[in-house]
Amino acid sequence: MTTDIPGESLDELPPTQWAGHPNTLAGVMVWAAGVLGVGPQPVASMPQVAAADVVLLLVDGLGDRLLHRHADVAPTLSALHATTLRAGFPATTATSITSLTTGTACGLHGIIGYAFRPDDHCRTTGPRRMLNALRWTMDAADGPSAMATYPPDLVAPLAGALAGLAEHGVSISYVMPGEFRGTGLTQVAFRATGRHLAANTPDLVREGVGTALARRSGRRGFVYAYLSDLDAAGHRYGPGSEEWVRTLCTVDALVADLVADLPADAVLAVTGDHGMLAAGRRVDLDADPLWTAGVEMIAGEPRVRHLYVAHGARDDVLATWTAELGAEARVVTREQAVDEAWFGIAVDPDIAQRIGDVVAVARDRTVLVRGDVEPLEARMIGHHGAWTADEQLVPLLVAHG
Repeated sequence: MTTDIPGESLDELPPTQWAGHPNTLAGVMVWAAGVLGVGPQPVASMPQVAAADVVLLLVDGLGDRLLHRHADVAPTLSALHATTLRAGFPATTATSITSLTTGTACGLHGIIGYAFRPDDHCRTTGPRRMLNALRWTMDAADGPSAMATYPPDLVAPLAGALAGLAEHGVSISYVMPGEFRGTGLTQVAFRATGRHLAANTPDLVREGVGTALARRSGRRGFVYAYLSDLDAAGHRYGPGSEEWVRTLCTVDALVADLVADLPADAVLAVTGDHGMLAAGRRVDLDADPLWTAGVEMIAGEPRVRHLYVAHGARDDVLATWTAELGAEARVVTREQAVDEAWFGIAVDPDIAQRIGDVVAVARDRTVLVRGDVEPLEARMIGHHGAWTADEQLVPLLVAHG
């Protein structure tokens, strides 16, 4: 067993190398449609299978590199047919899940990160405020609801690939925590009408998937299941910690049960929304006023920061952050990030306005925390969002009944 050691450097996977990883989370629903016979045949680099039902289990925080390091405690996962995917940028849950279900990068679906300032076209009232896309709150994770100010269907109107399955007559089931139903992110990412089976533990996920597969009506079926435990353990204790390893063992046991119970004409696919790393150097953006000079709003998360600057201050902010962070971060303007396709090859002009005037991507294990404004996130051991291979690469593991 290998532990994620903060002293070890990590492989970078910057945009210039993304062509070497053409399979992404945004292609999984297209692949599932092909498996179900309602879309094009899967590309040669994806698993070539056909089935009447597809179960997609998304294990939050299941990174490809992490799984390889801990293969000895996850024999079922490690034995499945594997394809390596790139999560997309930023490698964070709200963005990744929306990329998965819409079949597009965030430059088109609009959820450009954990937290950002939406463009004026999707704001119904009041001044510009930061949107926490995971919680659908304003200003902070525990801030007021953003549902009225930033309606989900205005922030991200693209229906996408999952809705396309429903349009082709595929029966959709959701196995996820009951509190997710009706939230802003759920409205954005899971527009297709389906059955909701509440599940927030491995046992309930197993029961929910079994129930969904048992309610077969002669139609092809797609079951989306979600488990957050591995991500939670990684954030709190660190990836590779004893607590994280125990959680991975539990995930492996769940997958073993799902494989054993899989009907003969069904496929199980397991993937993650991002990987994770243990933080190294922590730069506290609230500890020195130089970080906020000329900055009206700091959004994003500790591995990727969006800086919305005062009029005329962009060049000064860019210069300060570049000089202070040096090799510990890549700091560029919005225009450069778009030109270099960080947020996808195509970026909608309105969505481009959501990207910070300046964007800072932490490198290696550096995290850009806010000790005063985001105390919970600042204390976390595990982080993700940027473009190390540990964060970006996730597995697609497939079993056939």
